[in-house]
Parts: sequence; structure tokens; C-alpha cells
Amino acid sequence: MDINLLIDQLVAYAVNEKLLAPRDRAWAVNQLLALLHLDEYTPSGFKGKTPKFPCEILKNICDWAVEKNLISPDTVTMRDLFDTKLMGVFAGLPSAVTEEFFTLHKKSPKSATDKFYHDARALDYIRTERVAKNLAWKTRTPYGTLDITINMSKPEKSPQDIASALKAKASAYPPCLLCKENEGYAGRINHPARQNLRLIALDVLKDGDPWYLQYSPYVYYNEHCIFLSGHHEPMKISQTTFARLLNFVDFLPHYFIGSNADLPIVGGSILTHDHFQGGRYTFAMEKAPLERTFKLKKFPRVKAGVVKWPMSVIRLVGSKKDLIEASGYILKKWRAYSDEKADILAHTNDTPHNTITPIARRRGKAFEIDLVLRNNRTSAQFPLGIFHPHQEVLHIKKENIGLIEVMGLAVLPARLAKELADLEPLLIKRDISAIRKSETLNKHADWAEELLKKYTFTPQNTQTILHSEVGKVFAKVLEYAGVFKRTPEGQAAFDRFIKKL
Repeated sequence: MDINLLIDQLVAYAVNEKLLAPRDRAWAVNQLLALLHLDEYTPSGFKGKTPKFPCEILKNICDWAVEKNLISPDTVTMRDLFDTKLMGVFAGLPSAVTEEFFTLHKKSPKSATDKFYHDARALDYIRTERVAKNLAWKTRTPYGTLDITINMSKPEKSPQDIASALKAKASAYPPCLLCKENEGYAGRINHPARQNLRLIALDVLKDGDPWYLQYSPYVYYNEHCIFLSGHHEPMKISQTTFARLLNFVDFLPHYFIGSNADLPIVGGSILTHDHFQGGRYTFAMEKAPLERTFKLKKFPRVKAGVVKWPMSVIRLVGSKKDLIEASGYILKKWRAYSDEKADILAHTNDTPHNTITPIARRRGKAFEIDLVLRNNRTSAQFPLGIFHPHQEVLHIKKENIGLIEVMGLAVLPARLAKELADLEPLLIKRDISAIRKSETLNKHADWAEELLKKYTFTPQNTQTILHSEVGKVFAKVLEYAGVFKRTPEGQAAFDRFIKKL
């Protein structure tokens, strides 16, 4: 394997993707030589085309590094630590990246994010090759066309990596995966390398307390970004949250931005660090129409309505200032609201249950915010959550319903890819007995039995049917997460809350 050729290919790639100026070519070669423990280098004369992304070049360099014992053991984690270090050579200084972002923003917000997103992918911070492994399809439902994704992009840890992580010295730096201190961090066996991560500091509230913009390394939709607090502080939904969200879409009007709820069960996977998620994608929820409108007496200029959606969503449209105040008002009312007929209690002793998942966007010159009402109560009948996926749908989705799912994109576990594939031949044979006897498939048995009553499965239609039915289960998952049910009684309960506004 010719390491000189691989070095030249990687440097040529960086130049072509405008990660590196031609003037800096020799410098970059020398940086790579140092990382590869090489004292000598002979130019290969490479003049060929470079790929859109560096994955194949990096794989070949890692293969060479394994042979030279620079990567040991040969695991995904150790390769990630090594190839991220290589790509860090081509990442600009944070100050230079920030200056370029704001210079481009003066031309147009879109040109600023276009460049920032391009570089995150080109630097392999966004693992495009792995993201491409995700299985994705769309399903029509009464609520619009939902997005379904089976997450295949995050690699499984090898036994060696797991053992090494257990032996690794505990470290509190960086405090978590969302802290700004990750920028440029070399990583370790139990914390990913981030030499190719860059952040943009945005003080959207003009209060001297900037938050930081980056992209997700495993994007679930176009330009999937994260906007994170500069402080390692827990999630907290407040009127300041709404102000920050709406000011963000004022600064980047082509993006939406939303926050997970701030309570367990109804929140996201990381509650310990305040952050938002956004991007450039139109979810089914954004397309969903209003079912009915109502007036907010305290905010006569704000248009308010109930969205036709499986969860309980109030949509507000108006000026930025009015929406910040109206959203804060509704949050305060909801935090204190109880309706025992609808299983909604604001508190159990000193434990709060009510919160909101907010999503902000622009509608032309107007501002729009969706307020998704959440409640995290549990009961003996529903120990995972009264407003959480119930038993009949846990075979498809049992994880928390966070911001991305709330908007209509299911992020389903990797196990489903094999389980659905294994179900196909048994459904075609109508062998429900084999499904019930299978350790991995028996969780789907009742569902499969219902499907066999509805369909005649063939090799040509089985996958299409399963994909459609998984989407329908996801719609049911969202209905369970709704605090006011999609029934006459549930909507009457919704109206009782609206009257309090």
C-alpha cells in the first residue's frame, strides 16, 4: 500500500473541497507525516479525481496504520480516533471559521450555512458513509406523510472497545458530548475525537451569553444542526427558551429550531445540557393544517389554533415579541394545569409533570411557533408513562418521544432492520407459529397476526406492506404521547384548557 499516494490523495481532496489553500499543501503533508510517524515522503504525482467525501481514502490510510501498528486493536473506535486526527489537519482555526461564517451571512444566511454544512461533511465530522446506511421511507397517514428511519449509522462497540472503556480512567473533561470544550478535542476510548468539529458562537439574545451552532455527526434530516448552551446546565423550558428560539430563526430564517422537553420520559436522550435541534427540512407537522382557531385575549394580534396532529399542539403566528410573551403565558398556564378527567395532573407532591416541546420557524415575514403540550406522569397501569408509547406498540418503538419524533420523523432502533427482514418469509408462509417461537420475533406476533387478517403477503408486496404498517404504528405511538386524545372526549378536554387561556 503506497502511503505517499494516499497522503497525496487526501491533500488533493482537501484542496478540491476548499478545506485547504494550494499554498498550504506542503504544510499539510508535513502535518500528516508527523501523525503517521513518517520522516520521509516522496510525491506520488497524483493527478486523478478526488471523491466527494474522504471515507475511502481514510479507510485505506487506516488499513496502512493497522499494518504499522499505529492503530491497535483494529476496532471502529480506534479507527475513528485515528482518522479524525488526520482530518483535523484540514479544519480551520475556530476564529477563522467564525469570521468566514459571519462574512458570508452578510451576503445571505443561506450562504453561511451552506459553507458551514459543506465543511462539516467534507471534514468527515458528519459521517456521511454511515448515515447512508440508515433505512428510510415515508408513510401516508391521516396526519400527513410521516418520515420513518431505522438508525443503522451508529456503529456498535466491539468487545475490545467495551472492555477498554471500562478500564479507562474516569474523566470529567469535556463534561459531556454537547459541551463547547469538545471543539478540537483528541478524544479517548470512551469519548469521541472532535479535532474536525467547529462551532459558531451566536449571541442571539444580545446578552453576552452566546450559544454555539454545530451539526450533528449522525444527521437524521437535511442540515440537522444542534444549538447548544455554553454552560453545562440542565434543559430548562422558559420564556427565555422561546426568545432564543425565535431570535435564532430571525438570524437564520431558512432553518427551523426546536427544543426537547425538560422532563424525563417526555424529554430527549440528553437532559443534562441545555440545547436545541434545528435544520433545513420540512416535517409533516409543519405542513399540518389548523383544525380550529381561538383567541388569546391578552394577545389580540397573535393568531392561535389547534393543529391537526396526533399530539396536542397549539400553533401561534405573529410578531417575534408577541410570540415570546404569548408562549411564556401559555407555558405558565400549562405548568399549573390539572384535569383529572384527562389524567393530567400538574404535580405529584413537589414533582412537576407538565412541560412543552416548542418548535419555531418563519412563515414568510411572520414568526410561527408550535407548542406541544407534554405530561410525564406514570401509573401502575402505565409505568413507562401515561403519555408514552403503550404496550401494543413497544415492539416498534419504546424509546422516549423526543423533538424529532414529535415533528413526525420516527427514529427506530437498528434491531428492526433484521427483525422486519426475518418476518417477511414467515408472513408469506403465514407461519405465525414460527413467529411466536422466535426469541427475536415473538414481540411482533400479535401485530403479525393482525396483518395476516388484512393482507395476502407475496414476495413482491411484503416489504412495502411492512413499511406502511410500521408507519401506521408510529402514528399510533404519537397518539399515545398526546395529552389530549384524538377523540371527542379528548378534544373537549383540550378545549377546557384553551378556555383557561
